[in-house]
Amino acid sequence: MLLLELFWSFVKIGFTSFGGLSMIPLISGEMISHGWMTASEVSDIVAIAEMTPGPLGLNCATFAGMRAAGFPGAVIANLGALSPTFTLCFAAAVFFEHFRKNKRLTQIMTGVRPACVGLVAGVVIELALVNYYDSGNVHFPSVILGLIDLILLLKFKISIPKVLLFSALVGIILFGVMGL
Repeated sequence: MLLLELFWSFVKIGFTSFGGLSMIPLISGEMISHGWMTASEVSDIVAIAEMTPGPLGLNCATFAGMRAAGFPGAVIANLGALSPTFTLCFAAAVFFEHFRKNKRLTQIMTGVRPACVGLVAGVVIELALVNYYDSGNVHFPSVILGLIDLILLLKFKISIPKVLLFSALVGIILFGVMGL
């Protein structure tokens, strides 16, 4: 019964919040009203969730579920919090499959694809300007590091986390220790 109550609490939280910080008052209210946690404990899980990598709402759900019902509670709380996403994705998949050959949907998708490419290109350009220019001048160490990363990714097929780690270490050495 506890797991069902926990699941239902996080279903309500998932459907009535927009993730992140908006989930905290709802989590607090549910945890305190059911007697699963005190206000102090809710404050602690929010602080821990903020420091833990990953989405704040899911981290809170994990810690709150763990506190209320152990490991099964953590799993159930996350499933409850994710149920809106699962539901909407399932509905979208059914809708898309049903109308996949529809002429209007095909026209819409034909227009959306270039828009998405344009949005991604805009972000790439904006990030390139921020990362490769310094006070109007090209920052050559950053450009060279970016090119090395591109080669590592495309030619040598090194995984993204390894390239990020490599870049972080080079950045610490070049920009931290050497002061470039």
